[in-house]
Amino acid sequence: MTIADRWLLPDGIEEVLPPEAWKVEHMRRDVLDLYSSWGYDLVIPPHIEFLESLSTGSGSDLDLMTFKVTDQLSGRTLGLRADTTPAVARIDAHTLRKDCPVRLCYAGSVFHTRPASLTASRTPIQVGAELYGHAGPESDMEVIALMLETLALAGLCAPSMDLGHVGIFRQLIEESGISKAVEEQLFDALQRKASGEMKAILVDAGIDGDYQAMLMALPDLCGDISVLNKARKLFAKASPIILEAVDTVEAIAKRIQASYPAVSLYFDLGELRGYNYHTGVVFAAYMPNEGQAVAKGGRYDGIGASFGRARPATGFSTDLKVLLRLGNAQDTDLPSPILAPPEADPAIVRKLRSQGERVVNRLYDRPDAAQRLGCDRELKHVDGQWQVVPVTS
Repeated sequence: MTIADRWLLPDGIEEVLPPEAWKVEHMRRDVLDLYSSWGYDLVIPPHIEFLESLSTGSGSDLDLMTFKVTDQLSGRTLGLRADTTPAVARIDAHTLRKDCPVRLCYAGSVFHTRPASLTASRTPIQVGAELYGHAGPESDMEVIALMLETLALAGLCAPSMDLGHVGIFRQLIEESGISKAVEEQLFDALQRKASGEMKAILVDAGIDGDYQAMLMALPDLCGDISVLNKARKLFAKASPIILEAVDTVEAIAKRIQASYPAVSLYFDLGELRGYNYHTGVVFAAYMPNEGQAVAKGGRYDGIGASFGRARPATGFSTDLKVLLRLGNAQDTDLPSPILAPPEADPAIVRKLRSQGERVVNRLYDRPDAAQRLGCDRELKHVDGQWQVVPVTS
């Protein structure tokens, strides 16, 4: 690398500069204050951990996204966290070890070996909330409501939202006796909605005709809320567990519609995003003209099993940078600073700063010092008193 190239950053890695950095920080504080008002306690996991901890229960997708290095002390492989949920699950299961529902929130950078999409950052500032120790739809609805409140705080008040339930596919796989190898093939084809491939896989595996029909129906079980009644008819011969999953989605949808009427709902019972670790309801929020979800989450019961406690869990996350780019939150521009000469009374300077003013010491004597430092006022000794007066050209 030449000297001229040393200022370059890797693709997808960016720095946040003034005044944007202050806007990000103000939003982070506002979001965490919101979570605190709902009873969520802040945790700050380390950015780097043993790789086994970071990839627990999250499948191969997260492993591919994780930067890996060798620990010079232990010789073991470390990873820079690509997602905060595994670390928070470890904290709940191993460190806190409470027997009641636990609400935790976080805000911090994560690091991706590759961007999630062509325009995505590889260093998102991930914020989110997670609820451990409760398995009912009430906790799913709580985190969905908190996600929508987060978007509203950023000025995104009318998102569209996808709702699904990965437990339907999981249960159909279990009841039909499909092997792990065939399950992986079927999962890949379903994600691409490749019905022809799905049919061939099911026929080759000798799957019962009823279960063939139910699995083949999944790609088309998407649309408005009428999809749920269609699903009930299609899954009539399956176990009650699947019908309970459909009922759960409907109950959550009705509560969203009642509490957030501006949110438009889309149902997709064949959506298997995060299938390697999600176990129940999954959801994602979208904004117009934005191809990727602006916030997403779901239920991931049992994620703490590798840490000794398989607790029910549900949560969501979003990226502060995306919220700031898309939102129209209240302006948080900083006030212009006040220029203070070296001889200014320190007590006066401290008082101004305690009142929220920004006071900049004049470190060099130039006629245009105020303009160069962005100051529109200055501290001057007038009539025996220190006063803040407009800068004169």
